[in-house]
Amino acid sequence: MPDFKITTLKPEHFAQLEELQRIVYPTLGAQELMRVEHFASQYAIFAEGQIVVLDGDRVIGQGSGFLTDFDFDQPAHTFAEFCDNFYFRTHNPAGAYYYGADISVHPDYRGRGLGKLIYQARKEVVRRHNKRGIVGGGLLPGYAQHKHALSVRQYVDKVIAGELRDPTLTFQLKQGFVVRNLIQNYIEDSASDNWATLILWENPDFVAAA
Repeated sequence: MPDFKITTLKPEHFAQLEELQRIVYPTLGAQELMRVEHFASQYAIFAEGQIVVLDGDRVIGQGSGFLTDFDFDQPAHTFAEFCDNFYFRTHNPAGAYYYGADISVHPDYRGRGLGKLIYQARKEVVRRHNKRGIVGGGLLPGYAQHKHALSVRQYVDKVIAGELRDPTLTFQLKQGFVVRNLIQNYIEDSASDNWATLILWENPDFVAAA
């Protein structure tokens, strides 16, 4: 994809990223969307961890996140709280994991491998900093068509088994993620009834301190 450029967050991207949030997440509550002031804070705190995809000067995709510790025995959390209401002031350079806060690809550019490129860039950040892996909460946009017949756990199990396809989870599984748990009331999302998956990618190159 020679026409597309992978870079990191810069101030000239902030306004376009705010608009991209509105386009990509029509089912989210307005308070769940990142705005210019959030991207400005993310840039100041951990610009290296904020991946941006460009078509010329046009922002067509992004992946945001920060470094943190995570307790898998206490998985319950909300997206807004864990991300410090999207300002990422919870970023901890010594944290064991990269927390994948958001990944967005403009609808006009879907199916062209951009999501995979963003995840590859995130994995490179993890390898560069020798972190244990990537953790995050994954939306379930496909659940809306099945909620009348399946519980969210039944739906996720069927997606993992390959019996159903979810636009987000199926893609994440192909990128090497596993589902560690389900999180209730993670984010206000009418499609998933506020549920999310807790997903994990483990860095195969991680080297523990001696």
